[in-house]
Amino acid sequence: MKKTIAGLGVITLTAGILTACGGGDDEDTLVVGATNIPHSQILEFAEPLLAEEGINLEVQTFNDYVTPNRALANGELDANYFQHVPYLEDQIASNDDYDFVNAGGIHIEPIGVYSQDYSSLDELPDGAEILMSDNIADHGRILLMLEEEGLITLSEGAGTDATLDDIEENPRDLNFRADFEAAILPQAFNNGEGDAVLINGNYALEADLDPHEDAIALESSELDNPYVNVIAIRSEDEGNEEIEKLVEVLRSEEVRDFILEEYDGAVVPAGE
Repeated sequence: MKKTIAGLGVITLTAGILTACGGGDDEDTLVVGATNIPHSQILEFAEPLLAEEGINLEVQTFNDYVTPNRALANGELDANYFQHVPYLEDQIASNDDYDFVNAGGIHIEPIGVYSQDYSSLDELPDGAEILMSDNIADHGRILLMLEEEGLITLSEGAGTDATLDDIEENPRDLNFRADFEAAILPQAFNNGEGDAVLINGNYALEADLDPHEDAIALESSELDNPYVNVIAIRSEDEGNEEIEKLVEVLRSEEVRDFILEEYDGAVVPAGE
């Protein structure tokens, strides 16, 4: 699967010896779009394992959650690796040309609660300002986490698709602000905005925050967490042997051990 990448306006990380550089017509090159931490790092570690299978890997690194799916739809990527299942499903439902399928889950990035002023959720005052992403697909996981922590109660039946409108009881009168792009939430935290900030694991790591040390609360990393990060592909490529080998390698014991050792629980391998 050889593709030419042009005009994406992104940073390019090249892993392995690309076909364009003389690898030969008998070698396959997969072009995979990924956000930087941890996705591109995991792919970079997996590159020599894929090379042993005769597959060269080219990673295109993105710094947003929109362009990787657009590039996949346009045929500029063979796959992407940056999003969890609810986000992928929301994007498919919202874009008629996104004929994508989930090729397999790889890891989970628990969302953490961070605060400059308070060391636990119990310390948050009445009326505390809670900053969260404007990504609707993440609202359910955030609200379910806060319900589990006893801060709010959601309406009966509210699940992973819960929104702020599903908050039935808010005894501390918490003020939720969901008007931040996920990528800038670490900056808001560093600027001292809000009483508590909900930050995705990948963005926390990029900002040198240690979820286990710095977060005052952390989302469960149980392997049945629905927010597993997946390899997404076009439906026409379902069953492609190179894609299946990519997923197999990313689920291998070597990669799982790398994830556990490199991220110390801030990123967790998904279950089969």
